[in-house]
Amino acid sequence: MNKIYASIITIGDELLIGQVIDTNSSWIAQELNKAGILVKNRVAVGDNREDIWQAIDDAISKSTLVLITGGLGPTADDITKPLLCDYFGGKMVMDQATLDHVTYIFKEILRRPMIERNTLQAQVPDVCTVLKNEKGTAPGMLFTKNEVKVIAMPGVPHEMKWIMHNHVMPLAAQWFNSGYIEHRTLLTAGIGESFLAEQISSFETALPSHIKLAYLPNYGMVRLRLSAWGNNQTDLNKELDNQFNQLKNNVLEYLVTDKDEPMEMVIGHLLKQKNQTVSTAESCTGGYIAHLLSKHAGSSTFYTGSIISYANIIKEQLLDVPHETLMTVGAVSKEAVKQMAVAVREKMNTDYAIAVSGIMGPGGATEEKAVGLVWIAVASKNNVVTKHFQFRFDRERNISLTAINALNMLRAMIVDNS
Repeated sequence: MNKIYASIITIGDELLIGQVIDTNSSWIAQELNKAGILVKNRVAVGDNREDIWQAIDDAISKSTLVLITGGLGPTADDITKPLLCDYFGGKMVMDQATLDHVTYIFKEILRRPMIERNTLQAQVPDVCTVLKNEKGTAPGMLFTKNEVKVIAMPGVPHEMKWIMHNHVMPLAAQWFNSGYIEHRTLLTAGIGESFLAEQISSFETALPSHIKLAYLPNYGMVRLRLSAWGNNQTDLNKELDNQFNQLKNNVLEYLVTDKDEPMEMVIGHLLKQKNQTVSTAESCTGGYIAHLLSKHAGSSTFYTGSIISYANIIKEQLLDVPHETLMTVGAVSKEAVKQMAVAVREKMNTDYAIAVSGIMGPGGATEEKAVGLVWIAVASKNNVVTKHFQFRFDRERNISLTAINALNMLRAMIVDNS
């Protein structure tokens, strides 16, 4: 059984200038991975004929399957379809089934007149196999060159996904005996990527060639992912589980979870298991911790709410921080966040509370307190833990690092109270 490699090409000037985020290639890669197909490369190109042509050339030279999205619409900048016609040596013809489908959409669904530009959506190269798009007017198209399958799909995500589910993946299952790809992912916190790599270097060196270790750092955390490829899924999973257990033992001190899930979901699981709750008092993060805790379905069972005390007057009036504290040691202090955490926990009647106060930048620093200084407090009924950090990045990253460290302190407290 040979490894099957795929290339993904996304087309559109809007992708290159950052006006639109390319979520298509990420989603496609995940679907291919589930089918045991390895993604060789992903490339985004603008609406430029030479660049698209070169991208297709490159993809065909290194892959068995090439998936293209974008540039199939009815406007002048949608050049993918005529380019593919030239590339594969065909001529444009009207596909009657597609024309009937486009006519139906305009007449019965949109209830709008259909102009000639819309009719052109039904024209396809005569050298392709048409893949019906029930979610839109631009059909998918299948080409073959040098035994490489090339499939073009619309860039509209829900249309692309429909074609992937209903055409591409079933066809790939017929064409390829691609084996299996399995993954295991864990999350660490409290150790940097380079130090983590040093700690597990012996483990990484001893991995067999068909199992790869990836480091995925992000804002104070590092995910470690083991990926394995093989022909026998049962044996592969058994071997991968064994290696994953070894990896976990190597990073046990910093292990947050052995699942591929974010910190806030880990906390949610812990609190749900204990039927406990948490509240937050946020100054410098402005509600970002509340956003993280409430972004997943079911969070209302463990997260009650937040007091966003950005101004000192709110810290005084709603969180009972003494005016004297704010005048002497200031809002960014151990004393302030400790009182904030105690007050919000009591006022919201939760088992735990988080409080943060800091200087996120670029302004706000003093001679005593630099940009990036943050105090965090985590409180339970019987204990309050405080810690200060000195971050050194821009405002956005400092806010993210504050939130993640606060959540990790909460996680540690919950685990210690188990």
